[in-house]
Amino acid sequence: MTQRIQFPPKFLWGSATSAYQIEGSPLADGAGPSIWQRFVHTPGLVRDGDTGEMACDHYRRMESDVALMSELGMQAYRFSIAWSRVLPEGKGKVNAAGLAFYERLVDALLKNNIQPMVTLYHWDMPAALDDRGGWLNPDIAGWFADYASVVFRKLDDRVKLWATLNEPWVVTDGGYLHGALAPGHKNRFEAPIATHHLMRSHGAAVQAYRAEGKHQIGLVVNIEPKYAASDLPQDIAATARAEAYMNRQYLDPAIFGTYPGELKEIFGEAWPEWPEEDYKLIKQPIDFLGVNYYTRNVTRHDEASWPLRASPVRQKSATYTETGWEVYAQGLTDTLTWVKQRYGDIPLYVTENGAAFFDPPVAENDRLDDPLRVNYLRKHLRAIHSAIDAGVDLRGYFVWSLLDNFEWSLGYSKRFGIVHVDFETQKRTPKASAHFYSKVIASHGDVLSNPD
Repeated sequence: MTQRIQFPPKFLWGSATSAYQIEGSPLADGAGPSIWQRFVHTPGLVRDGDTGEMACDHYRRMESDVALMSELGMQAYRFSIAWSRVLPEGKGKVNAAGLAFYERLVDALLKNNIQPMVTLYHWDMPAALDDRGGWLNPDIAGWFADYASVVFRKLDDRVKLWATLNEPWVVTDGGYLHGALAPGHKNRFEAPIATHHLMRSHGAAVQAYRAEGKHQIGLVVNIEPKYAASDLPQDIAATARAEAYMNRQYLDPAIFGTYPGELKEIFGEAWPEWPEEDYKLIKQPIDFLGVNYYTRNVTRHDEASWPLRASPVRQKSATYTETGWEVYAQGLTDTLTWVKQRYGDIPLYVTENGAAFFDPPVAENDRLDDPLRVNYLRKHLRAIHSAIDAGVDLRGYFVWSLLDNFEWSLGYSKRFGIVHVDFETQKRTPKASAHFYSKVIASHGDVLSNPD
């Protein structure tokens, strides 16, 4: 007899997006340019020369998108606020029209019984602040806290879940070390500085929330569990470096007030010493942790791979997504239980989880079958239930993503959405994965009990 799958009574089922990836109209109604506005208009940096000028046109189609969420049964929606819509110069004068957009979005969500989770920073720094050094300028912690306070004062009466940063690892690794993402720097000395000021900004925003807010605030990190490719000492050491760099670089300072020792080995002379008061600022008590999970990494020693001296090993007979990520649901269970074991019983949300697969054209009957994505979701939703059974305090799950969208430097070439977007007509078509997820929500997970 098949054991029934039951999730905790107040478990939240939702979807996630980010501002620059879906909103379009990046300079509308007095908004200032962001670093992504600059990045996409620099030739050769984004596939096919794609930009976020239109994206999913969510800025103008917000109400119908919320109605679509309601039709699918979404209970929660995680979105980010474009800093430069609210503060065109990054600090100083507030753009009332930009802030009003998010107020209307929150009100529309609540009207449809959808709980908002707001991310303050999802990679789109105001260009005016980048001109002042961006994450390399120590003053940014104060700028970020001031911006956060403006938003808290406007929306905290209706928003109960806040996140300071989304995936700070991606900000520094892509934006300051390898140059694949905005602002496009490639500098071993800059990356640790950006990391530290991101974490100081996180701490300053949490402090600001304690002064202004009445609900809950946390941090969102991407975690990719590392498994040694062999029992050889060099592979085990390489795996430890990779895990420290990606998974502990941000969690250890946020929870413990220290950076992993391996970072000094990885960065060498580029790793600075920081004053003790900085660590006190960073280590602010948070109410929850958001975990973004997509894949795992089987790691081997590789002297030629800079700066970790570690590289992934492709797995034979495994399924890989369009972005080259292995489908490995057990890694999500392992990730959630690892967070509990290392950092204690902090409440967790899976704030992103999803996959880009090739999608066929929409059929004449408005049907789009995406069986690989349905299978991905089924396996990963069962994996989070296994983590709950293992004692993890998991409060909710947000699929990435609600809509096909602008996938950063990959442009529109990769589709993560459970809803198909025709980028020429902006027509939305729920895929089979959306209908499957809707059944999961309606049954509170019980449909996962059924055989595949």
